[in-house]
Amino acid sequence: MTFDVRIICDDRDADAITRALADAFRTGAPRTYPTRDGMRTRLYLTADLKRPESDQPNA
Repeated sequence: MTFDVRIICDDRDADAITRALADAFRTGAPRTYPTRDGMRTRLYLTADLKRPESDQPNA
């Protein structure tokens, strides 16, 4: 199941948010744009649910 995430945040929080989402989901490269007022950042990611570890193939 793939979905898109959009978050509006302070610039200084964007990296931490991106890392947290990557820990919880499989994510693509983040795309960042300034908000219209230029005060914050719009952060866009494409995400997919991670498979539970019990479903991971053995390496």
